[in-house]
Amino acid sequence: MPETSQHAQNPREGMMATLSKEQIGRVLAKQGILIAFAVFLVAFTIANPKFLSVDNVFSVVRSSAILGVMALGVTFVVISGNLDLSVGSMMSFSTIVVLDLHDTLGPLLAIPAMFAMTMALGALIGFLVGYLRLNSLIVTLGMLSAIHGLTLTYSGGQNMDIADKEGTWFGVFGQGSALGIPVPILIFALLAALLGLILGKTPFGRKIYAVGGNGTAATFSGIRRARTVFSCYLISSACVATAGLMQASRSLGSQNTVGQGLELEVLAAVILGGASLMGGSGTIFKTVIGVLILGFIQNGLLLLGLQFYVQFVVTWVIIILAVWLDIAAKRGKLWSPIA
Repeated sequence: MPETSQHAQNPREGMMATLSKEQIGRVLAKQGILIAFAVFLVAFTIANPKFLSVDNVFSVVRSSAILGVMALGVTFVVISGNLDLSVGSMMSFSTIVVLDLHDTLGPLLAIPAMFAMTMALGALIGFLVGYLRLNSLIVTLGMLSAIHGLTLTYSGGQNMDIADKEGTWFGVFGQGSALGIPVPILIFALLAALLGLILGKTPFGRKIYAVGGNGTAATFSGIRRARTVFSCYLISSACVATAGLMQASRSLGSQNTVGQGLELEVLAAVILGGASLMGGSGTIFKTVIGVLILGFIQNGLLLLGLQFYVQFVVTWVIIILAVWLDIAAKRGKLWSPIA
């Protein structure tokens, strides 16, 4: 009898072990990147105690603010089920334009003029993807090159600088502070709060999730898919214009390739935050977390004495890891059931 009882308990123990492994797999799939981030923080702090100092934390958040502002807009695009690979070259364009117009029109007119021109590019992309139903990857990849060419044409291949750097208030957006907090951090925080409210608490936000989750069903439900996608690209371009303003204000001058390559970092931050490449999921708050993860990891690598180009390799690894965890979270397992 004792042997029978013992054998009777074995299937239960096996089932409990299986459930335990599945639960662990789900936790790692959904929260694995946060666990990895925590491990990075501990490792970097042990390697260099200055890593989590107040000054270093402010420095990281401030340097991540421009990337973060761009990521906020791209979050809308990704949740709607599309991509935007043009944000890097678009940021270069907006930075060069506002610096050039600063000396010809003055900052009060230069800023709205730059926003109008940048958002016109966003409207063009939104029209092609939303109304003409063209593939967003192809459209934005093509626009990446087109806008880069437009920037070089506009600037004549030359970098831009403000003539009178001492006599302008334009630097407040990138260099100023209020209540002891750098203005770039305040812009990032306020914009995140506003867009988070729009995405999470308004009918428009619910339409974006519906379009990204199932565009056909959303259309049959009466949601105007084309208009929703078009609006997402407008929001993204407005965020890019804000980032360009901050970048121009930070140094009061810029190279015409200042945004080159940022599109991959922006996308990595958005995906790290939990937004799905398939659309229909993601939040502004988690995108902010994704931005901070990238910022702190890059800062930690520099404090360890590694060269800046190592960041490119690490960013690639993080993108692969994020996509893997995104797919794993949907199937509930870290590994493919076929493997």
